[in-house]
Amino acid sequence: MKTVLCFGEALVDIFTIGQHVDGPLTLPNYRQYPGGAPANAAVAVAKLGGQAKFIGQVGSDAFGRFLIDALQRYGVDTSLMSMTEQAKTALAFVLLDDDGERSFAFYRDKTADLLFPRDQIDRRWFNADSIVHFCSNTLTDSDMAETTEYAAIIAREAGALLSVDVNLRHNLWPQGHANIEQVNRLLSHAQILKFTREELHYLAGDDEQAYIKALLAAAAQLILITDGKQPVCYHSKHHQGIIKPPSITAVDTTGAGDAFIGSLLFSLSQIEAFDELLKQQSSLEALLFFSVQCGAHTVTRAGAFTAMPAFSDVAHYWKSL
Repeated sequence: MKTVLCFGEALVDIFTIGQHVDGPLTLPNYRQYPGGAPANAAVAVAKLGGQAKFIGQVGSDAFGRFLIDALQRYGVDTSLMSMTEQAKTALAFVLLDDDGERSFAFYRDKTADLLFPRDQIDRRWFNADSIVHFCSNTLTDSDMAETTEYAAIIAREAGALLSVDVNLRHNLWPQGHANIEQVNRLLSHAQILKFTREELHYLAGDDEQAYIKALLAAAAQLILITDGKQPVCYHSKHHQGIIKPPSITAVDTTGAGDAFIGSLLFSLSQIEAFDELLKQQSSLEALLFFSVQCGAHTVTRAGAFTAMPAFSDVAHYWKSL
C-alpha cells in the first residue's frame, strides 16, 4: 500500500447552523468543523483504510490544536505537521443556501498555513511508494507558492505520483482572481489533475480541448473534470469518457470534491502500476465510479471530515471492481 501525503492548508470551517432571537436581534448560530481541501482529502483516504499523512502548519492556538486532534482521530498521520506561535490558524465561514451550495468568507491573511517554510520540506518524505496531493490555495502567497513548487519538484524527482486538485478560490488571491500562469506551473508537475468545469474554462480559455491535449502531452496522465450534479469527465492518453453520479438530495456539498479525489487516491494507493491501470478502461472507470459514489455519500451529511464515508459505507461499490 502506498502512502498518500496531502500538502497544504488545514483550517477551521465555521458553519451557520440556524439562528435565534435575542431581544431585537436575530443572531446566527455557528458550529466549527475541521476542514481545508488537502486536509479533507487526507481524511477521505484514512477513513477508507489508506495510509494518509498531512503536511502543513497551524497556529499554536485552540483552533490549531483542534485540527491536529481531529486529523489524528480520523487516522491521519500528523508527524509532518508543525505549529507556530507567529500566526493564527486560518478560518473559513461557510454559508449554505437552500440547496446545500456553499459560499465562503475566509480569514486567512498571513495565517499559519501560509508561513510553512521551504527549508522544512525534507526530501526523505517522498519516494516511489508515495502519492503526493496538492491544491492551488497554497499558491496565493508568493513565499508559500515557492514552498509548494519546491515540494512538487522534489516529490517528482523522488519518483512519487503527484496529484493536484485545482480548487480555485479567487477571493483568496491578492488581485481578486487566480494567477493562471502560477496555477499552470504547478499543474505541469502532476500526473493526476482534477478541475471543476468552471476552473477548466478559466485556465484554458476558449479552447479547452487544446489545453487538455497540451497537459496530456506534458506530465498529465489522468485529467478529471467535475461539474456538480453532471457526469464526471475523464481524459487520459488512452481513453476518455464520463461517469454518471447517482441522483441524491444534497444536505451540504462541502468536501464532496475532496471526498472524490481522496477516494481515488485511496484506490490508487492500493494499485502497483498506475500506467497499466490507465490502459484498462473498464478498470479505470470502476475506480472512478467508486470515487463518484464516495463524493455522493459525502453531500448527504454536514461537514467535511464528519461526512466522508468509512469503507463500510461504500464497500459494496468497491467489491464490484
